[in-house]
Amino acid sequence: MLDHLPSDAPEHVELIDGSLVPQSPRTMFHMLVLRLFERELDPPGHLVVVREMTVTLGLRQRPEPDVLLVKESAARRITLTTFEPEDVHLVVEVVSEDSRDRDRTTKPGKYSSAGIKHFWRVELEDDQPVVYTFELEPAVKAYVPTGIHRGRLRTDIGFPVDIDLDLDKNRR
Repeated sequence: MLDHLPSDAPEHVELIDGSLVPQSPRTMFHMLVLRLFERELDPPGHLVVVREMTVTLGLRQRPEPDVLLVKESAARRITLTTFEPEDVHLVVEVVSEDSRDRDRTTKPGKYSSAGIKHFWRVELEDDQPVVYTFELEPAVKAYVPTGIHRGRLRTDIGFPVDIDLDLDKNRR
C-alpha cells in the first residue's frame, strides 16, 4: 500500500496496525540527531547506516525508523523501498510530540517481535539528546534496557559505539 500512494501524499507515512500514519514536520532537534547518527555511527563493512526507510514487519506493519543499521547486501538493491527485519541490526527512533506513545510502546514491541536485535530511542532533555538503548533478549523476544546516555553514547552492538551527543558541537 505504501509504495502506491499518490504523489501528493505526505512525504513520510508509516503503516502501523493497518493504518496510515503521517509523520509531523521535523524539528531542528530531529534533523540534528539524524545528522549526528548518520555521520558518527561507524559500523563494520557488512553494515550501513540508512535514514528514513521502512521495515516490513508484517502485512499491516511497516514503520519508518529514523535511522537504521542494515546489512550492506540488502542496501545494495537500488530499487528497494523497504527492508526485511532479518536485514536490520539497529533501529533508532527520535521522539517527537506526536510520536511519543508509538516510539515508547508500540514500535519497540513490534521491532522486538520481529527479532530486530537493537533499538535506541532518542528524546529531548534540556535541549540535548538522551539515548535509551535496548537489546533483544531472544528467549522472550523482548527488549531489555542496556543504558541511558547523556552527553556521550558508549555502548557495544556487535562493534563499539562512542558518540559525543553534544548537538552544539555537531551543528556543522
